[in-house]
Amino acid sequence: MGFLPLSYRRPEYVDKEEFQPINSIVTENEESNASLKSGSSRSSSGIPDALTFDKVMSGATCPPCTIRDFMNYLLYVEHAAENLQFLLWYRDYIRRFNRADTLYTDLSPRWTQAMEDETAAKIQRDAIDRLRREPQTAITIPKGTDFEKEVADVVAVENKNPFSTPPRTPSVNDASSCRSGSQVSGYRTHIQDVFSAAGTTQPFTVQPFRAELNRIIATYIMVDSPRQLNLSSRQRKLAVQALAHTTHPSALRSVARSVEDTLRRQAHPNFIRWSIGNGNRSRACFAQVMGAATVGISTVGAILLSLSGANRGWRVLFAVGWTLGIATMVAAGKGMCVILHGMHRRHVRPWELFDCSTTDVTPPSEAPNEEGSELEEGRRNGAGTSLDSFGSSNSYEDEPWVVRYERRNVVRKVFDREVWVQEPALRQIQDVIFMQSVLVGLLGAGVLTAVFVSVPAGRFF
Repeated sequence: MGFLPLSYRRPEYVDKEEFQPINSIVTENEESNASLKSGSSRSSSGIPDALTFDKVMSGATCPPCTIRDFMNYLLYVEHAAENLQFLLWYRDYIRRFNRADTLYTDLSPRWTQAMEDETAAKIQRDAIDRLRREPQTAITIPKGTDFEKEVADVVAVENKNPFSTPPRTPSVNDASSCRSGSQVSGYRTHIQDVFSAAGTTQPFTVQPFRAELNRIIATYIMVDSPRQLNLSSRQRKLAVQALAHTTHPSALRSVARSVEDTLRRQAHPNFIRWSIGNGNRSRACFAQVMGAATVGISTVGAILLSLSGANRGWRVLFAVGWTLGIATMVAAGKGMCVILHGMHRRHVRPWELFDCSTTDVTPPSEAPNEEGSELEEGRRNGAGTSLDSFGSSNSYEDEPWVVRYERRNVVRKVFDREVWVQEPALRQIQDVIFMQSVLVGLLGAGVLTAVFVSVPAGRFF
């Protein structure tokens, strides 16, 4: 692991509402070529090689940058855990399909690029023909009347398409996102309607993993599904028609590419940026207030000393306060507390505070998991709900820690539990940011010192 320069900058924040994933169809050559490397994308600048997306996914990182931490970030902060849940299932499905007996896998032919192009073109032609068949008569309705509202309701009902583009993440107040486990288990009653709406016939039930892929459709692809992916109408129809033809993993390669691209170029840089902060929001605000107070007290002291008859040299002493105050404010602006950083510790996340599995508060003595079994490790440590491929929606408002953390007073939040920062690459990033903050503090203190030293003594007292 190389050293980071002092000119290092954190990864830029990527707004998920403005991010546009790659929606183009993947060729078979691109499928086998790892063209989306974290270090090669523009939005991933500022991420060292030890914290790339592939390192996190393979389990080669330490807390707080493991795949479990990534999942918790997507679940509780980004509110888009379905992307990682689907990708973990897809990669595991490829391994299981390739290990299965060829006697059964031969029943599921590969979904080739030519078949995908032909299906995409057919979907496009059907959409154009449907628009041509629709009546083009314009209806003039007076605005602000009850007729306008009734017509809008009728149009909304008629235009309801099971493959319409959904919002990025199901809303908490959306009734469809709060389905119970019994509702999800009844997915079979909706699968037939999904295939019919996509304009395809019912699939062959003798194909391997057919029941599992039906659950994938009901969990991730179908509109209003518990973990609905942010797919376009074209991607949704294309995936369903491909799955109606075969259960080969290539049927979902375009969906997997879009999901992985979102994780690599949007979610992962935001996760690393968020992980750099070692304190919670209350601690960061507290550090900024203390830094501003230190700068203010030092400035008031320098003003009083300038108005007195004391020697000018005494004013240099306030440079210490200015340096500490400015450095504290700069670091706190990036989510870091200099006191916690001095001990290489971080605050425990709110969802970890009441988790009995988070008990390690001493520096680790074991190496990170090198076998890529973070999925099983996360399940053993209590993250099985979010790491499971199937389940209800990713709503966490009913989890016990939410209410208990809200009841904690500000003082307890400022001085929450601390744990050791185990990831060496993250500690190195924090060291560089700390040095940058100190240099900014020294520069600011030098300017203020020069100003106050150059002012002649007032000799008022």
